[in-house]
Amino acid sequence: MGVTAAVLAIDAGNSKSDVAFVGADGTVLAEARGAGFQPPRVGVPAAVDVLGAAVASALAGAGGAVTGARHVSACLANADFPSEEAELAEALRTRAWGRTVEVRNDTFAVLRAGVDEPRGVAVVCGAGINCVGMLPDGRTARFASVGRISGDWGGGAFLAEEALWCAARAEDGRGGPTELARALPAHFGLGSVYALVEALHLGRIPAGRRHELVPVLFAVAAAGDPVARALVERQAEEVAALAGVALERLGLLDAEVPVLLGGSVLAARHPDLNGRVAGLLAARAPGAEVRVVTAPPVLGAALLGLDAVGAPPEARARLRAHYARGTIRGPAAYSGGGPRGAR
Repeated sequence: MGVTAAVLAIDAGNSKSDVAFVGADGTVLAEARGAGFQPPRVGVPAAVDVLGAAVASALAGAGGAVTGARHVSACLANADFPSEEAELAEALRTRAWGRTVEVRNDTFAVLRAGVDEPRGVAVVCGAGINCVGMLPDGRTARFASVGRISGDWGGGAFLAEEALWCAARAEDGRGGPTELARALPAHFGLGSVYALVEALHLGRIPAGRRHELVPVLFAVAAAGDPVARALVERQAEEVAALAGVALERLGLLDAEVPVLLGGSVLAARHPDLNGRVAGLLAARAPGAEVRVVTAPPVLGAALLGLDAVGAPPEARARLRAHYARGTIRGPAAYSGGGPRGAR
């Protein structure tokens, strides 16, 4: 006879989904990795089917030792508004994976993974950009973060496009000179921005490879190019602005509080970016402790679940120890995450 886990934790980003069945004592009973979660592209039912495949894989791997969960804690990409969280929560309830279901935006998983209690702010800058903050009493700070229409600036997809814009204008004379005009096409073995734009437009270079231009942008900026440096500095200003506003909304500007940086752009630890973020935040929120999150976000989803079921502190410690060993199994199936998702 199998056991019922305390929590089914789900962390679903644009490029991959991780699930874990966790006992009340923090023991990971079963886990699996699946493909990306993209309801705007494929619809909610098909997106939830992706999660269902990962859940089924985890249960099969447990060999019948686990039968389900009391509570589902799901942190999902593209759950940007309460209405979307409610729709996704209802879709998960129909799968009967747990008796209760809570859906949050996936940025909350990054935040909870990096703190000992649900208190702090996280900024995730991956394909897109997002920020959330939370307090133990349940209060949160968040942004719509669905692109330029919600006031966003930055993220990997955006930076690649801005770098191309600057390079194209430099080459054809509409803008000032920049080393980006040489470095971006050279990355693909091409001799001009015109040739690069043509290759991207006609699909000879897949659109999904545009993210490769972001490290090129940072390298050009680090070498002193003023146009590239201006983009990096603007990105730092946006990250700091998001964190600062979230801290202010929660009354934490004068408190000692963690500010966590996550997502591929910030996790790369570019000194010009992360150092500038830390400097800007030090001026606005002197007590903020800025650090990069290295723990897997599914840990955060699981911790939020253990919070919800009232698990003891030692359960959280056991869970952290498990993920410190890096034991997530299964391939990460890249499925072309767009700018809406932060990861």
